[in-house]
Amino acid sequence: MRVFVTGASGWIGSAVTDELLTNGHQVAGLARSDQAAAALAAKGATPHRGDLDDLDGLAAATAEADAVIHLAFKHDFSDFAGAGRSEHAAVRRMLDELKGSDRPFLIASGLAAGDLGRPLTEDDPSPFRGVDSMRGGSENLALDYADLGVRSVALRFSPSVHGMGDHGFVSVLTKVAKDRGAAGQVGDGSHRWAAVHRSDAARLVRLALEKAPAGTRVHAVAEEGVPTRDIAAAIGDFLGVPTTSVAPQDAESHFGFIGHFFGMDIAASSARTRELFGWTPTGPTLLEDIRAGAYAL
Repeated sequence: MRVFVTGASGWIGSAVTDELLTNGHQVAGLARSDQAAAALAAKGATPHRGDLDDLDGLAAATAEADAVIHLAFKHDFSDFAGAGRSEHAAVRRMLDELKGSDRPFLIASGLAAGDLGRPLTEDDPSPFRGVDSMRGGSENLALDYADLGVRSVALRFSPSVHGMGDHGFVSVLTKVAKDRGAAGQVGDGSHRWAAVHRSDAARLVRLALEKAPAGTRVHAVAEEGVPTRDIAAAIGDFLGVPTTSVAPQDAESHFGFIGHFFGMDIAASSARTRELFGWTPTGPTLLEDIRAGAYAL
């Protein structure tokens, strides 16, 4: 298939691009800069210059593709609502281009769905709907098009998609620990984070592209829930600093924007995903990556 990938040069997207190319697919990757375009071209992908605000450009690239994998998002925490509105507009424009074609549209989403008191499953719908909700309600927007002739699939990624060179959430936690001289946990650290290695996530995206029925929710989860106190302890051990408990009301002042997420229980099952795709994660665990220096600063 010729696949249009937004976020193709990002942390997850670059691994997905490699996975697709290795398995015989063609990739047209959205590139916001000359550097990103050059990196994509060097891999054998076709760069498509533009960004998420270039709605006409997104529609044109979608029209030329056999499938779309939407992984890009404006991670602007100073205007998260605005980022959500941009996401909603971009997703709707691409979906409208695909409507009635039965072509695949895979969209990156997350696992945060409130405190359920149990691991989130693929049967649990996202509570976020509408342009003013989290990420512009884009997961539900995409799945609504499953009844409009689009093979839409929600890719729910763990809060930690880890690996050597990761600059995501755990990297931020590690920097905070280094700056403060202690690795923090929120409260007693019993909150859990699902995790998946980047290589396993990329392989799952490719399997979902090839096999997922319309309306499927896919959980990129290798570890159902790593206690956040264990994450803090592993960071502390690697940096050679002690661990400390941070009161929930002080989490955002201590950790910054990530404090809210680090205090959430984001555990999730991937039992149905594994059964549907025959997917068995093989990469290192999150704690193994921390101990191996994936987040060395």
